[in-house]
Amino acid sequence: METIASSELVSLDESAAVKALAALAQAQRLRVFRALVVAGPGGLTPGVMAEQLAVAPSALSFHLKELAHSGLVSSEPRGRNLIYRADIGHMNALLAYLTEHCCEGQACSPVAAVVC
Repeated sequence: METIASSELVSLDESAAVKALAALAQAQRLRVFRALVVAGPGGLTPGVMAEQLAVAPSALSFHLKELAHSGLVSSEPRGRNLIYRADIGHMNALLAYLTEHCCEGQACSPVAAVVC
């Protein structure tokens, strides 16, 4: 079983982009997602996340379910625990969707981004 989401760029449609953005549009879920991005391929268990983020396990479970439903987070059973990981491929697809027509379709650079 693959331990981290593929870095291949998948294409998102509008519905999937809205679902992902809606999942991130809540402060605690955004913190959870950022913690998983920081953790990298090793991921985190819910217990570690709850401790790091000072959030109740039941609330964390709800937020993880929403993030997983949006495709931004995956989980893998490991013994008696679940390991959660950010789906970097899905995150990159969301960023690509948001910037697809940036700068009139030309590659953006830091200088060009100011002009956009």
